[in-house]
Amino acid sequence: MFYVNQALTLNPADNESRPLKPRRRVVVENDEYAAFVRRIIRAYARRVATGDVEALRDMVGLSTLLDDSIGDAVKGLRTHGYSWAEIADRLGISRQAAHQRWGGEQ
Repeated sequence: MFYVNQALTLNPADNESRPLKPRRRVVVENDEYAAFVRRIIRAYARRVATGDVEALRDMVGLSTLLDDSIGDAVKGLRTHGYSWAEIADRLGISRQAAHQRWGGEQ
């Protein structure tokens, strides 16, 4: 199930509304949330650096989880109507590179 922003629906001539793929949702806390996640990761690295060598494997596992999560985010953005060019532009890569990395399973 996904959120449909009613402001992004069409009203065809026969007065029937049909939902479009929602394009953008205003989410103001994303920057703050990303900063929070960065602080947690850095704090975790400092804890591991104090001598917890066993936790190093768990920390590397987070890298795999992050890669998988980025893929999920890209798929979600595509579902919401973002083009490969728009996604690639935000990442500073070509649309072909973005499609090659995340578009193969579609």
